[in-house]
Amino acid sequence: MGLCYGKNVSVTEGGDADKRRHGKGGEVTGSPSPATPASKSRTGGITPSHSSTSTASASPYPQGFASPLPAGVSPSPARSTPRRFLRPFPPPSPAKHIRAAIAKRLGPPKPKEGPIPEDEAGEEETPLDKNFGYGKNFGAKYELGKEVGRGHFGHTCSATAKKGEIKGQLVAVKIISKAKMTTPISIEDVRREVKILKALSNHNNLVKFYDACEDALNVYVVMELCEGGELLERILSRGGRYSEEDAKAIVIQILSVIAFCHLQGVVHRDLKPENFLFTTRDENAQMKLIDFGLSDFVKPDERLNDIVGSAYYVAPEVLHRSYSMEADIWSIGVITYILLCGSRPFWARTESGIFRAVLRADPNFVDSPWPDVSPEAKDFVKRLLNKDYRKRMTAAQSLTHPWLRDEHCQVPLDILIFKLVKSYLRATPLKRAALKALSKALTEDQLFYLRSQFKLLAPNGEGHISFDNFRMALLQNATEAMKESKVIDILNVLEPLSYRKMDFEEFCAAAISPHHLEALDGWEQMTSTAFEHFEREGNRAITVKELAQELSLPATNYSVLRSWIRPEDCKFNFLGYTRYLHGVTIRSANTRHR
Repeated sequence: MGLCYGKNVSVTEGGDADKRRHGKGGEVTGSPSPATPASKSRTGGITPSHSSTSTASASPYPQGFASPLPAGVSPSPARSTPRRFLRPFPPPSPAKHIRAAIAKRLGPPKPKEGPIPEDEAGEEETPLDKNFGYGKNFGAKYELGKEVGRGHFGHTCSATAKKGEIKGQLVAVKIISKAKMTTPISIEDVRREVKILKALSNHNNLVKFYDACEDALNVYVVMELCEGGELLERILSRGGRYSEEDAKAIVIQILSVIAFCHLQGVVHRDLKPENFLFTTRDENAQMKLIDFGLSDFVKPDERLNDIVGSAYYVAPEVLHRSYSMEADIWSIGVITYILLCGSRPFWARTESGIFRAVLRADPNFVDSPWPDVSPEAKDFVKRLLNKDYRKRMTAAQSLTHPWLRDEHCQVPLDILIFKLVKSYLRATPLKRAALKALSKALTEDQLFYLRSQFKLLAPNGEGHISFDNFRMALLQNATEAMKESKVIDILNVLEPLSYRKMDFEEFCAAAISPHHLEALDGWEQMTSTAFEHFEREGNRAITVKELAQELSLPATNYSVLRSWIRPEDCKFNFLGYTRYLHGVTIRSANTRHR
């Protein structure tokens, strides 16, 4: 397991291989060759050097450098590269296709210099339109100061506003070179980043956007200047890890801003310690999320398929090319793991090795300092680093976890509630009865989260909620991003609540996710209790054909469904009840049948 001393390996497939950073001038994120020697990163860290021991125990420290951990504490072994992966015929590299995507984004490599053949007429390329429609008067509005960062696409400078509402104020200006926008995708990346920064507003942990200008050479993105340095720098300055209490303060800020982004329908896709800046050097300074160069708007129920992000923080489902907001939650889990122990949960010497670890390996919660970490903190991290994205907590839900819970802090509105209620309203009466039985087995921990969401929908202490409550709660949190991501359209499917109201008991049934509950240690006891309620109040006779039609399964899967139903009364047995809660796909049904 590599300590957080190495340079981040960033990946892009249909995302932003030409990374642009606020405060760092815009690094290129690419796929380094495994043969590339260790080199210094821009943060002062050094890529992990090779050890004479096995891959599983590679030293995370450069040769000649002392470990930053306290005396007597050794780094955890790199469980992310177990020996079983080092076999004669390894599976295809998950990173293999990424290089082609980088070329697509950055354009083909420049040809070697040489004479141009006179007998071959080259095809004339259509020039790229690099006119963004931004203001042309940057020089009249801002006076550039010193450079604060440099990267592939340009650099970032401090500047002073010469006019307008922020006259006299120091700002950060990301200067993006148009000459390096060599593909339509790279141009669209810049356009989308500015659009997202404009659309998102009014959150304390989000970098403020002020302006966007352009001239013939550059695009200028004017933002809040954060002079306190990166979260990564602070982790390193603390010897690689935070205390639990200090880690909580960081994680709460991260979850708060991501819950806000997700509610607006924006997925960040590149959460890592380098993308959180502190406003000042003060120890308790506020933290700001930056760099939306890889971010995108995501419609309700939409799955994204382009592989983007930084290798150490990328979620498994991103590598499988089907993901949504849960990918950000995984990245927060990686950050939290690093904060608590100073090591990455998934580490390898190569990009492909990192990806294999993310897909197959489990984080190490055994070695020091984990025995001294509270059970609540370990449970929190494990629930974020669940490889099944359906079982991860949402950002808003994470803030109600026992490790972070504060009854005096308001929990943000969770977009997942709207999606679950939508599914509940579309469900059959039998499915609703099954969910109601499950809701009666909830513990106080799960009810705390549901009560917090119910209060947000019914702020005046009303005992019922209706369509108007959902509409008002969403509109009170709306920004321009909601229009772009079509999140507001989710209200259309909540229309049935215009004609009736939902009390808290029914809300609990509508707003629970069986997948989330299945991740809990007490799932078996919970479903056992729920099935007792279901037997008394909701279990009814159903034929295999009816069940197959409800689940949209073909007749070839009837044999699987027969095991769910008791032959004596044609009602669900316990196995059938638990399977029915989840639903079943043709693929999973066939797998079980084999």
